[in-house]
Amino acid sequence: MNKLYLIGILLLFTWSCTTNYPNIPQQYHSLLDSALIKAGDNAPEMEKALAESAKEQKEGMAFLISYMPERDLTTLTADFLLENVDYAYKAREKYDWCNNLPDSVFFNEVLPYANVSEDRDVWRKDFYERFAKYADNSDNMVEAIMSIARNIKDEVDVEYNTKRSKVDISPLQAMKEHMATCTGLSILLTDAYRAVGIPSRLAGTAMWTNYKGNHTWSEVWIDGKWQFIEYYPDTLNQSWFVADAGKADPDNMLHWIYAASYKPTGMPYYAAVDAPYIMQVVDTNKLPEHIRPRFEEMKNEATDIAPYIWGHNVTQRYIDIYQESIKNSKLNDNELMANIVVFADKDTSVSESRLSCRVDVFEGDKNINFGYSPRKTDDMNQFLQLKLKKESNYRFVVSNPEKQIKQEFTLVTENTPTQDIQLILSN
Repeated sequence: MNKLYLIGILLLFTWSCTTNYPNIPQQYHSLLDSALIKAGDNAPEMEKALAESAKEQKEGMAFLISYMPERDLTTLTADFLLENVDYAYKAREKYDWCNNLPDSVFFNEVLPYANVSEDRDVWRKDFYERFAKYADNSDNMVEAIMSIARNIKDEVDVEYNTKRSKVDISPLQAMKEHMATCTGLSILLTDAYRAVGIPSRLAGTAMWTNYKGNHTWSEVWIDGKWQFIEYYPDTLNQSWFVADAGKADPDNMLHWIYAASYKPTGMPYYAAVDAPYIMQVVDTNKLPEHIRPRFEEMKNEATDIAPYIWGHNVTQRYIDIYQESIKNSKLNDNELMANIVVFADKDTSVSESRLSCRVDVFEGDKNINFGYSPRKTDDMNQFLQLKLKKESNYRFVVSNPEKQIKQEFTLVTENTPTQDIQLILSN
């Protein structure tokens, strides 16, 4: 009898939870049940946010709460969420570019109240009022993107400075300190775009393949494609870091390019080298000797923390952007374009023979360039492309620590505009 009574209570609880979400699509009901349990004592704030959101905004509110990190479920207030959602929908109603977005893009890249691990500031209303004038005076979204990028520095009075209090500094704190580094600047820019209905997200890497540091920037969604833009802008898909990003190692998670996502993707956003998540997957034995001690120290300090910042692997897109920029750049009279592929054996006609390796190019004792050769899964027309001088002596060092490969090749380049260079490994 007691078991039947308990089962009845559980069924009644389940029924009450899953039917208490009027005007919210069924797909969110079980997710909301789970979120409210995780919210604990803060569950009434989440329930209030759902109950008091406007009918046409309820699905957006349900999306935020359904996929909300637990740290936010237990702390955020209904008023915080209601204002954030209300002003996001104001932008959607006002701007055609936002109104025409697929719901999936609006929910994940416009509606969120935060990007990564920054403090949860009440920024949306302020930024809507600050940046609407740039959007209003633009004929289209691209004009608005560039107008905001050109004016945000003066609007928020924040400059690059390593003396900022936190790497992941929040918008209002950055404005208070008048300083931020790349992560904080990118948060400011992404939030400015989201405030006027422009889909935006953070992107970055944990470590460049030259081990000279990392970087974070913003991406914007234009006509179904992601392009990047910086707080100190050049133009879309152009910046100083393109060559570094284009030399990312597609086989090493430490060097991937990541884009952040509010909705869980199954992949953490590994774009911060001091985050515990990336340290859990770094094999320090494969790192250059001069930086290995610091990484081993960081790995020992890292704790097994469940990720709540999610991401996408967008490495190949940045490799493609870089390779396209090389193709479109003018060769000097004494230069040629080298198309480099590494092969495991002499059968260079099949993709299975190709090996992804780091290729360092030396002129004398000076390392002048490097990159990563195509994998066996890449298109046969894809190469590692590097500019070299014609009729010059070069030494190529091919390495792949995982496969215990390190071999050297020497050759003299030809007097032609392009040259195919096949580096065939010896057994």
